[in-house]
Amino acid sequence: MGSATQAEVSGAGGAKGDSHIVVSGLTHVYRPRHGRQVTALDDINLTVGNHEFVALLGPSGCGKSTLLYLIGGFLPVEKGSISVLGEPVREPGPDRGIVFQHFALFPWKTVRANVMYGLERKGLPKREAEARAAEMIAQVGLKGFEDSYPSQLSGGMRQRAAIARTLVLDPSTLLMDEPFGALDAQTRNLMQIELLALWRRSPKAVVFVTHDVHEAVYLADRVFVMSARPGRIKAVVSTGIDRSDREFVKSRAFVEKVDEIWHLVHDQPQGPR
Repeated sequence: MGSATQAEVSGAGGAKGDSHIVVSGLTHVYRPRHGRQVTALDDINLTVGNHEFVALLGPSGCGKSTLLYLIGGFLPVEKGSISVLGEPVREPGPDRGIVFQHFALFPWKTVRANVMYGLERKGLPKREAEARAAEMIAQVGLKGFEDSYPSQLSGGMRQRAAIARTLVLDPSTLLMDEPFGALDAQTRNLMQIELLALWRRSPKAVVFVTHDVHEAVYLADRVFVMSARPGRIKAVVSTGIDRSDREFVKSRAFVEKVDEIWHLVHDQPQGPR
């Protein structure tokens, strides 16, 4: 597959419905106080459909996380535009929940207190916040660990708590920055399975940053393959995987899709690290 056409990148969100996220003509330049400026993203155009799960995939330094933080409102949009559900993105908001690679839990708070944090900031009564937190903690498989502190949990359990803290606010958009990158292979696969199960129970628009081709195909409806810096959308690939079969990772379709995308990612010069 060659470079993505404008129609492929900026067209309709696909089978999952109308456009949820629209990024148009987005360019982002880092201007450090010392040293040369760096163009991280160059003319990014993409859409994400309602309830669609997409992956951003590309070599290190291609701007995947930068794009995610721009969608989240954590960086200013200087050139181009980003809208979520028709509203321009200007700052972070509760409609966009983000999960980082390194958990970002408050170490002095228990699992329950971490998950309740956002609900309390929204002003929910304590009893309601506790009930919603308990339900979400159970959904991510941490029932019985409500009173544990992050230091007492394994890496996978800490990431479950971080996901629960984000999902308990029921954001319409879920942004995930290599959330399983620090986990061992077995725990990573388990978390991928659990994430898909959570998403099916409460569908959201998901943008998932990864550098792992297998993970991208395993999780996503579509994969946006990015070029080396400055990051551009090189190709958009629909995975078309039937995930109703638990052994789908062994299917010929899955293996061929991984191979197709692997060649797209690696058939390009690597940008400066």
